[in-house]
Amino acid sequence: MRQQHFEQAHAATWHRLESLLSVLEKRRVPPPAVPVQRLPRLLRSVGAHYAIARARGYSPGLVARLHSLVRRGYRQLHKPSQHWPRRMLGFVAGGFPRALRRHGCLFWLAAALFFGPMLAMGLACSADPTLIHSLVDSGQVASYEAMYDPTNRKLGRMPSRQTADDVMMFGFYVWNNLGIALRTFAWGLAAGVGSVFVLAMNGLVLGAVAGHLTQLGFGTPFWSFVSGHASLELTAIAVAGTAGLLLGRALLAPGRHTRAAALRANALQAVPLVLGAALMLVLAAVVEAFWSSSTLLPPAVKYAVGGAGWLLVAAYLGLAGRSRAAGQGPDDQA
Repeated sequence: MRQQHFEQAHAATWHRLESLLSVLEKRRVPPPAVPVQRLPRLLRSVGAHYAIARARGYSPGLVARLHSLVRRGYRQLHKPSQHWPRRMLGFVAGGFPRALRRHGCLFWLAAALFFGPMLAMGLACSADPTLIHSLVDSGQVASYEAMYDPTNRKLGRMPSRQTADDVMMFGFYVWNNLGIALRTFAWGLAAGVGSVFVLAMNGLVLGAVAGHLTQLGFGTPFWSFVSGHASLELTAIAVAGTAGLLLGRALLAPGRHTRAAALRANALQAVPLVLGAALMLVLAAVVEAFWSSSTLLPPAVKYAVGGAGWLLVAAYLGLAGRSRAAGQGPDDQA
């Protein structure tokens, strides 16, 4: 093909890439109307044109122009993202709650699998003080009893506990809680049965501990401690269970897709749920380490804050992001 015909055939593509690059190079945040998603495709096309022009020995001016376009394009394609704080804020403000509401039925199923056994076992253990030993070994039961015994001076934050201790406990809570959430999600690969098992077992154990301590008369120190962070921590575990059930649904009911294709698609939908659950658990760890452990405030204040926490979590997950059009926006994944 002669150079003139080559230029006529591809000039429109080069112009589109040049126009797009001009906008991206001038503005840190391109307007919504700018088709940024076209950059990789245009860059591949112009890169191929550049290779052809060099191979055919076209004029140095044309080769230099295409080379410049390719260099500018790759510079924009691989530059570090400067917008991640804005994207993360958008994800927290609306992307995560919208992603969870899209799978509302699975969330309520995960919540029932978690909170149902918790409530049932809590009531059972409050009536039968020996029932907890069917789930928790005696050493752990004794540890819980000592931790929340009102007469134990080691309860809560001792006067000798320093800020460094709070930070250490914050790290422990993050590690422990994220481990539970990730196991709840990952076991969804066992056709969803694994996530069901992890949700139910964690609910049973938490309910058993709560019921046992309450019937011993240790309810005030226990409930005043857990009330502050329970809304964040327990809801996050249910959210992680929702992500696990998404994986299980792909394997059990892939629909018209192959199981591998359905698993890939559902795993992508589960990512914002796992990330949102992780953020909630980190925030729960902050509350648990620096607020829940404090003995300076009366239980009534902690109960009030805990109740407000449940209302705020419900309002956030149910209402945040509803002002935007339905569907995934650019900030739905951080």
